[in-house]
Amino acid sequence: MSKVLLALTSVALLGLSGCADTAKKDMTDSKPAASATAAASISPEAQAALSAAQADVKTVKSKNALWTTSDGALKAAEEAAAKGDSATVLKQANWASSQAKLSTNQLTYPTLKTGD
Repeated sequence: MSKVLLALTSVALLGLSGCADTAKKDMTDSKPAASATAAASISPEAQAALSAAQADVKTVKSKNALWTTSDGALKAAEEAAAKGDSATVLKQANWASSQAKLSTNQLTYPTLKTGD
């Protein structure tokens, strides 16, 4: 009896996991199209600022020096771009770029020694 119950439970879980994967694929397929449409509706200046911020953050991330402020600002800029809000994209993308540059500059600071 317990083996039958175990087999039925396993089949049910496998069936549900298959349905969950299908739902994820459906959601991810529609997201890029919506993002591309909204990104096209922002101003060229905002698009340029967003691209620059993404490049700056990517560079800093590769050096393992990413500040949470620049990462958060980039995410806010990307969300604003998805909504078509050019003013917010400009503000947040510029903030992300400036924070990324400051975090890169921090790498050149001398190491602080305490004690002897």
